[in-house]
Amino acid sequence: MAAKIDEKNKKVLRHPATVRLIHWTITVSTFLLIFTGFGQMPVYKRYMVDQVPGLAWSSDFSVTLIIHYLAAIALVFAAVFHVVYHGLRRDFHILPRRGDLRESYLIIKALLTKCKEPPCHKYLAEQRIAYLFIASSLALIIVTGIFKVIKNFPGVHFSEGLLYWMTMLHNLGTFLVIFGVVAHLAAFVFRENRALLPGMFTGKVDLDYIKHRHCLWYEELCREKILELKEGSDEGKVA
Repeated sequence: MAAKIDEKNKKVLRHPATVRLIHWTITVSTFLLIFTGFGQMPVYKRYMVDQVPGLAWSSDFSVTLIIHYLAAIALVFAAVFHVVYHGLRRDFHILPRRGDLRESYLIIKALLTKCKEPPCHKYLAEQRIAYLFIASSLALIIVTGIFKVIKNFPGVHFSEGLLYWMTMLHNLGTFLVIFGVVAHLAAFVFRENRALLPGMFTGKVDLDYIKHRHCLWYEELCREKILELKEGSDEGKVA
């Protein structure tokens, strides 16, 4: 834990490599799913998207279907790995907490009025809410998508009513994800949030920024560092 704080370079490790890999796998696979999903309607030939250099394949149903399935496999793998990885590590910082709605209101109010923000943990309250929204929407897409794949298996028959609702919910999940991603990216309109962007590429953010805006998490890291140093000292005495 002590390695999270790099006093020399004034950086804090916010996202290790594994977390960044999961994040970008989910991001890329979700984008591909949305793009190829719309391509199967089809709309890309009608609006001449397939005339754009490099996108001639976008109106080919067989190609978009294969990419759609491959992206779906990547998304399911990354989502399951994400849950297992953080569950085993008991890292639940991103999960919503009681009072997040009120805290989100106070943070947004502070951004608009330039007043003082409430002290924050590793993730801002609105980030935890956004995580729940996007994760729930992706879960809806995954579950309904599995039904849509199974229906193509030989000997499998679902009622027309079930297939109708699975399709409607799948489409709903898609638009919810699009809305959630747009809202998530819109948060970076505020300059105060942009300092977090490097963390999704390098994993590290400025130490001074963490001390100022995520002071509760910084205090937690300091306690962990002190505890680790104490344990190391005790082991040295025993040796």
